[in-house]
Amino acid sequence: MNISQAARQSGLSAKALRYYESIHLLMPSRSPNGYREYSRADVETLQFIQRARSCGFSVDEVRALLELHNNPARHSHDAKVLVEEKLQQVERQLEVLKSMRKTLRGLADSCAGDDSPECAILNQLASGD
Repeated sequence: MNISQAARQSGLSAKALRYYESIHLLMPSRSPNGYREYSRADVETLQFIQRARSCGFSVDEVRALLELHNNPARHSHDAKVLVEEKLQQVERQLEVLKSMRKTLRGLADSCAGDDSPECAILNQLASGD
């Protein structure tokens, strides 16, 4: 199948497919005239990449997951370690976001939000309090 068909079936854009090829996550075959030809296995790989990326995995992490996926001698422990590391990263990001939300809520609550030029938000940001 051609790139537009593979993109449609994988849920990715043609641009994403070309990008994944450029970084060697996927290497579709080429027809004699140089056009990319995607197999069903290529589309399955693209779907794997898309699902992994939607879970927040970086390109390098996706590469590691793909290597495990394609290795029949793999150990599930290795995949679990990668997922647990990503989970810990997400947990840390959530804590940062919760703290940010608390700070923003405090800033919003401190401001009258009227037509006055006096603004508690700007004063707090300026003074670091």
